[in-house]
Amino acid sequence: MSITEQNTQKEIYKNEELYKFLSSKTWELTEKWYASVDKSNTSGVYSSDDPDIITQVKEQNHKFHEQFSKLFCKHHPNFFRELEDWVLTVAKDEEHLRTPFHSILQEFFNTQEQYLDIIEEFIRLHQDEYSEEVKASWRRAVTQAMGKIITWFAREHHKYAESKLKAQQEMINELSTPVITLTDDLGLLPLVGDIDTARAQLLLESALEQCAEKGVSTLFIDLSGVVMIDTMVAQRLFHLVDALKLIGIKAVISGIRPEIAQVAVQLGLNFSEVSTTSTLKQTIKQHF
Repeated sequence: MSITEQNTQKEIYKNEELYKFLSSKTWELTEKWYASVDKSNTSGVYSSDDPDIITQVKEQNHKFHEQFSKLFCKHHPNFFRELEDWVLTVAKDEEHLRTPFHSILQEFFNTQEQYLDIIEEFIRLHQDEYSEEVKASWRRAVTQAMGKIITWFAREHHKYAESKLKAQQEMINELSTPVITLTDDLGLLPLVGDIDTARAQLLLESALEQCAEKGVSTLFIDLSGVVMIDTMVAQRLFHLVDALKLIGIKAVISGIRPEIAQVAVQLGLNFSEVSTTSTLKQTIKQHF
């Protein structure tokens, strides 16, 4: 065996000794970590007094220690790949999603300090058995690995939070554009609040689909609850009227505010081809 191979074997042995020490301390690390969390000055998962949530967060932390200690184990060369399940699970965890992100980051850094401290404990127990170079390599390995994990976790946490927010927004938009069946062939689409371009597009798609599903032949579109729409949205609204006409559905628009009418005139949109009334009450009165 060459000198290089001998040195490599020595490094593996030293790392394995540290791994055994760390893996024997996983639950101790978890209990010390949880005891150190300032539960009075934070919100979310770390301040919960629910026994089930406390158990879950401890188990998540312990699972992390079981995986992270393998950083120094030769039998686990795919260290980051084996951490993937933990990162994805905790990043998508509902309790962590309700926790301020700066609090989560702080606990990552607190955990990093735990590892630097316990490595110092291991070094003291073995006094002069390890060179300064080996000690420095352990500290460097901890900070580099933790940095990658924090970045990875932040990316997945943000990605999942964004996708969830998008799904919630889509659900809100769908619920805010319901076609209400008044009779077998009469439907009402009451619009309330601001209508941006994205909501206008959803309105076009959703209204057409709902009218077809419900067998509506005449749709009342009430704009009395809409404060303002821009030129793009006004165009989409008239596109909806045209699209409804193409599938045999008559549209009647009520409650058009003067500002909205002015935008439509500026765009050259022809109201003469669209049935309109001043109020929804008037529309309903004409059809019943």
